[in-house]
Amino acid sequence: MINIFSTKKKDKKTSGDYYEDSTQAWLPIETIVDGIVVMKDGRFIKILEILPVNFYLKSDVEQENIIYYYASYLKIAPDNIQIRVSTERANIESYLKRHEDYAENEMNEQTKAMIYDEMEFVKTLSENVAVKKRFFIIIEYSARAFGNQSNKFSDIQRQLADEAYKAQRYLSQCELGVIDICDNGQLIDLLYSHINKQSSKYVKPGNFAEGMFNEIHTFEGGADSE
Repeated sequence: MINIFSTKKKDKKTSGDYYEDSTQAWLPIETIVDGIVVMKDGRFIKILEILPVNFYLKSDVEQENIIYYYASYLKIAPDNIQIRVSTERANIESYLKRHEDYAENEMNEQTKAMIYDEMEFVKTLSENVAVKKRFFIIIEYSARAFGNQSNKFSDIQRQLADEAYKAQRYLSQCELGVIDICDNGQLIDLLYSHINKQSSKYVKPGNFAEGMFNEIHTFEGGADSE
């Protein structure tokens, strides 16, 4: 089973000097290149997001087809693959802000009261049952599994792209959408939100001040000693 956030050291290579107990020293990710996550231990990871379908709303025939094509994909899928579900409480802030604006501009007091009642109901629902789930397939490249002894990044990239295409081809027949997360910025945002589940709700990777990384993390000992 793949664990992209494993802290186990395996032939760990270093690409820079990290101060003790820093996030950079702990993080097992070396870099992200052309939509592929390069790990410090030499692994290469491709992440696909799956857009789900409500299986129980399908007819008996449709359910049988979904099971058949899903089983067909598992037969040809790489040996080292992870199916991961990310669950988090639904973000209702934008919804509440929009209704707050509606209420402020509403002249009818009864309608305004109904809007506020609706907002309270949504808040209660969010605290108890409203959750958002995202589904991912994570594919790890290994020369043994793919029968490829080449260490060229272009060959690794092609092999992982082939596996992404297979997943899209088979799972689309299950009526599932398959998104190849090949944009580096989207991958950074996804991994950041996974590691920082709480703070990522308020601060995104692109929101950091320019130069903050260099100011904090590149001085010996982790701080600038002027």
